Amino acid sequence: MEQTRPSLPLAGAGMVLIGYTAAAAVLGMLIGWALGSLGIGLVLGVVVGIPLGIFGVYRRYREALS
Repeated sequence: MEQTRPSLPLAGAGMVLIGYTAAAAVLGMLIGWALGSLGIGLVLGVVVGIPLGIFGVYRRYREALS
């Protein structure tokens, strides 16, 4: 009996990546707004959000990636 690997749904992985990145961008924007610089907060949120999103995709689909 051959074991099957779980598949990686690309649309789901993309939505996880976009969701984490957008959430970090909004959070960064709110923090930047509170500190007086909305644009810098947004940029820093996106910079932090991209690796966070990649980590989220890895955690969600680690069985399919290994």
